[in-house]
Amino acid sequence: MITEKKRQILIFLIFAAAALSAPFFLKGNYLLTVFVFVGINTMLAVALNLLLGYAGQISLGHAAFFGMGAYISGIITTRYPVDPFFVMILAALLSGVLAFVIGFPILKLKGHFLAMATLGFGIIMYIVFNETVEYTGGPSGLSGIPNLHIGSFIFDNDFNNYYLVWIFTLAVMLLSINLSQSRIGRALRAIHDSEVAARVMGVNARALKVQIFTVSAVISAIAGSLYAHIMTFIAPASFGFNFSVELLTMVVVGGLGSIYGSFLGAAILTMLPELLRVFQNLDIVIYGLMLILMTMFMPGGLISGIGAIAEFTAAKMRKRNDDHAQA
Repeated sequence: MITEKKRQILIFLIFAAAALSAPFFLKGNYLLTVFVFVGINTMLAVALNLLLGYAGQISLGHAAFFGMGAYISGIITTRYPVDPFFVMILAALLSGVLAFVIGFPILKLKGHFLAMATLGFGIIMYIVFNETVEYTGGPSGLSGIPNLHIGSFIFDNDFNNYYLVWIFTLAVMLLSINLSQSRIGRALRAIHDSEVAARVMGVNARALKVQIFTVSAVISAIAGSLYAHIMTFIAPASFGFNFSVELLTMVVVGGLGSIYGSFLGAAILTMLPELLRVFQNLDIVIYGLMLILMTMFMPGGLISGIGAIAEFTAAKMRKRNDDHAQA
């Protein structure tokens, strides 16, 4: 009999094999580029899902950490001949330190008060990106960011970038799956269900919330660094409030508390605008309508909805087999 741990390993291996073999089936650089962004958005959605789906702490400013990773990597590598991978680690550490420092006061808040506090942090960082023109280029953006490289091997095309991003994405997903199945993951779910009950059971809720907030920020910063070195140009508009809301939508559409749901949400909301371009001015209307219908008929997200459909189909098949057996 397959244990839950073995089942999780098998599912991840199948998913990883599909992700790593996908470039050989995707025709054209355009599709590869889209899936590069699916990978980056999956990292961001997984990061936010750890905070929201597992710990139950909402954030409307997560794009700020994404922007921090991008700008720290971009500013340093355009000014100094430093290894971009070293700068990526530095960006992740600095973002983690900031998240840890602000996490203690912010995560005392709950519900809409926490949402407003994280929104305020995101707005502050967006203003910083805009106003520090000497370093960030302001609204005009920062260009000339070098591609990532390992020795003489440069990640300067869609094929190379795909594997670069998806190796990081799969590593983040594996880390998050292990975390969710661990004692810490169970403690986070307890906090999500009832923080008071979790405290009574001996869980240090405040420390755990700050820790998962920090982990989430570090993952987001790494995604930001990858984004900066792949695009070689960044501007504040990519890290504003609208993108924070889009990340939140990815998590909700995919399914709270589901790592693979984060991938589904990121994939759909990344590809949907591209697919709807043929409708020209009606694309945003159709986009909104699809999100409304999905929320109405699959309130638990796609993963939950797909699971319910599978269970319903299996039950119907069992009933049909029983009816045939009785006949």
